[in-house]
Amino acid sequence: VHADRRRTHPHNQDSSQTESAGALGGSHSTSTPPRRRRRRGPRARQQRTGQVLRRRMVVGERVVARLVEREVPRLVSRRRFQSSSWSRAASTKATAEASPEKQAKKRHETWRDEYETDNLPKVRRRDGTIAAIHNVRGFVDYERNPEPYRDPLERVFDWGEINETEGHDEVERTVQAARCMDCGTPFCQTHTGCPINNLIPEFNSLVYQHQWKEALNRLLQTNNFPEFTGRVCPAPCEGACVAGLVDNPVTIKNIEYAIIERAFEEGWVVPRLPKQRTGLSVAIVGSGPAGLAAADCLNQAGHKVTVYEREDRVGGLLMYGIPNMKLEKEKVQRRVDLLAEEGIEFVCRANIGVDVDINVLRANSDAVVLSVGATMPRDLPVPGREGSGIHFAMEFLTANQKRLLMTRDGTLESAWADGSFVTAEGRDVVVIGGGDTGTDCIGTSMRHRCKSILNFELMGKPPPTRAPNNPWPEWPKVFGVDYGHAEVAAVFGRDPREFGVVTTEFVLDEANAVKAVKTMDAKLGPAGIQLLDGTEREWPADLVILAMGFVSPEATIAKQLGLDLDRRNNIAAEYGDYHTSLEGVFACGDCRRGQSLVVWAIHEGRGAAAKCDAYLQKRASSDWSVHGDMRRAA
Repeated sequence: VHADRRRTHPHNQDSSQTESAGALGGSHSTSTPPRRRRRRGPRARQQRTGQVLRRRMVVGERVVARLVEREVPRLVSRRRFQSSSWSRAASTKATAEASPEKQAKKRHETWRDEYETDNLPKVRRRDGTIAAIHNVRGFVDYERNPEPYRDPLERVFDWGEINETEGHDEVERTVQAARCMDCGTPFCQTHTGCPINNLIPEFNSLVYQHQWKEALNRLLQTNNFPEFTGRVCPAPCEGACVAGLVDNPVTIKNIEYAIIERAFEEGWVVPRLPKQRTGLSVAIVGSGPAGLAAADCLNQAGHKVTVYEREDRVGGLLMYGIPNMKLEKEKVQRRVDLLAEEGIEFVCRANIGVDVDINVLRANSDAVVLSVGATMPRDLPVPGREGSGIHFAMEFLTANQKRLLMTRDGTLESAWADGSFVTAEGRDVVVIGGGDTGTDCIGTSMRHRCKSILNFELMGKPPPTRAPNNPWPEWPKVFGVDYGHAEVAAVFGRDPREFGVVTTEFVLDEANAVKAVKTMDAKLGPAGIQLLDGTEREWPADLVILAMGFVSPEATIAKQLGLDLDRRNNIAAEYGDYHTSLEGVFACGDCRRGQSLVVWAIHEGRGAAAKCDAYLQKRASSDWSVHGDMRRAA
């Protein structure tokens, strides 16, 4: 276009005619002399280059802004399934399964030339052009496309994982990896992002280059269990992604999970036996993510590691606290079996501090690592709390998961005799408390075929975008729809959450069972939570689940050992040192830092293992020096 304009410009036409006449031997006296191009110095050329680059950046930002302005309303206005009963949901599910559009996914459009067979196809970019996949401007050229969940009206009828089993194909996964900016300062792996400091830009680049085994090596340098974090982690790394400043962040969590799952499929994940053993023993109490991470690191250091778990299966929170639809238990058991093949000993049904004295365990081990979690739930002391039908979240989730595993193993009839199973089938359910635990209770109740469900949250409704006091790269405190909320909306036609609500009383019937919940609206003021007069409401409920978090670990072990506690009754151990007030005893995970994420538990388990290993090495060297002195004296 610019070339045509130059050719049709009058001045350029005169110049071309003059040049033609001169070439033919004509006179130049009646023609405009040709315009000479002024030579630019180095400084002028540098300024010109900067102007061009600035204009291109402005144009790119405008293109991204127009795309976001056009696409976001379209995505928000997509029609959701509306149904008012489980029968309606079942009929809609059957229709959806029969429809070929049921599994339709938003992927980048591809194009392959007629004779291209040995490379990836070309991909349509945001600006409409079609070109080969490239990562230089991938965050500008391509849209974020996370791996989708299964349809809500499909997944509420089973206990399978909510993620689609196939995930992205090779082309789309390469496109998503190409969106990584390879930042000079990757905030995604700093303290504002990934707690375990995953080498995110490195494994993204390797996935883009199809070097999957090298990507696995980078991932395992910092993360013992990517198959867990790739499913249940809320991905603070994506909240700190630099691309999220002007666009949607990179799909880091999906790429992480794709790497480890491909590694298992290809047979790259095999037992790693330590080259030598130190002869020193470590007892780890608790087999959650912190305990397993510590056990893995200490075992690779050559120590004899024994993990004690009071439940009948290894995994702690991973096995019984997180529902099967978020993390399949076969994947937890797959990792536990691998650790056992590497030499770690697991002892189940060992309730340390109750069945076994912790002092005896300490006397028979060179070091002890406590990773017992924070299992004391936060209660709600309001009138009517003593009534039946009110349960803590872990009581509800653990019983459900045990029932599922017993059903799978065929031991339900013989093992489930105490009648402690809590069902939401046909009941009006109220879940008090938000967060991941509250969402898991919602999803579990939906699969029980509850009659209705509500979720009370103390805080007000979050804003749709970051507030001024919530800048990047902090975790974005914005309104979102998790898997449980989407399932309720699909079946009952509305979001289950009621924001800014405080429970004031549980209403009991003649049999001392809960039948309703009384609430008042509240807001957060300078003096804290303020109740609003005239906002009293009563909600029908014959099952109430308290999902308000956890306050501290159980005090049995700390009392027996005489350990110091902090002001929140957690085991006192300095962050980064993890040594308790008793020599040779370390603490990590939720029992030290309080209720937190799985990825933080892995981080603390790795840190505690490093400090415990250093302690054991120092102790071994001092023992050798003592024995040497004794031999020399003899």
